[in-house]
Amino acid sequence: MIKLQVIGNLGKDCVVNNVNGKSVINFSVAHTEKFKDAQGVQKDKTIWVECAYWTDRTAVAPYLKKGTMVYAEGTPDIRTYTTTDGRPGTSLSLRILSVQLLGGRGDNQGGSEGSSYQQQPSNNQQTSRGNLSDSAMAEPMDDLPF
Repeated sequence: MIKLQVIGNLGKDCVVNNVNGKSVINFSVAHTEKFKDAQGVQKDKTIWVECAYWTDRTAVAPYLKKGTMVYAEGTPDIRTYTTTDGRPGTSLSLRILSVQLLGGRGDNQGGSEGSSYQQQPSNNQQTSRGNLSDSAMAEPMDDLPF
């Protein structure tokens, strides 16, 4: 599996759609990198990532507003299309597995204060906890990093 992680700002408010009885939250994330060209001139390069978050947990949708900084991870997909003037085009899309709110523009919120939303594994997916006995899960872990 290929996993893609993106940190950036939403370009517009998210849209919640219902497709074949399933909810999907669509939003776009922009990530801008600053660099210097061969002449030493400071330039910006912005990459847009179209995101689709298939989930029944749509409570995050009201918080996915234009300008909000998010961390999103999921599996990438490259789509090809033909532009209106006949040229080939490509776009990067991401099927979201989890999203974390990092704050809005000008907010002093950090990642530790953000809210996290993860897609729950389906019944046919096996999680690492599924292999542990109940007694093993109840025992405290001594190797916690904090």
